Amino acid sequence: MSLPCASSDVAGFPVNHDLDPARLRKVFGIFPTGVVAVAAEVDGRLLGLAASSFTSVSLDPPLVSFSIANVSRTWPDLRRAVHLGVTVLADHHGAVARQLAGPAETRFKGLEVALSDDGAVTLADGSAKFDTTIYREVEAGDHTIVLLRLHAAEHADHTQPLVFHRSGFGRLEQLP
Repeated sequence: MSLPCASSDVAGFPVNHDLDPARLRKVFGIFPTGVVAVAAEVDGRLLGLAASSFTSVSLDPPLVSFSIANVSRTWPDLRRAVHLGVTVLADHHGAVARQLAGPAETRFKGLEVALSDDGAVTLADGSAKFDTTIYREVEAGDHTIVLLRLHAAEHADHTQPLVFHRSGFGRLEQLP
């Protein structure tokens, strides 16, 4: 059964002109996401960031993506890497995700990392790890969608992912 729409409704939703960024961030936060670390060695320095917009894109060719704010001060340097490491953070990585979102000079302090021959950096105890290269970047409003081509992938069967929901980190309940 369909309810009639008032002239101020659009497809059953009340017209809402209050789409300011703070309100949208709150609404977008209703959707839980995983969290990844994207990292590499560039010019002899470890560079990286945390992203909660990671998703699989394609099996052929093997592609994944994440989005990065256009105002990021890390991405212009990180994107120069030959290879990027992507680590799916495990449920015990809440503090690590906050650290990777903090000051650039302390992002890797005390973290155990692995460095590939091509400069991809992954965290030693992540749920999954990928060796990638940039396939394409797509401008999308105040963010850029970065498509990454996979060159290697591995995962741990015994971990649960870190979940970002309503601006906080949590874990999934163990599923049967």
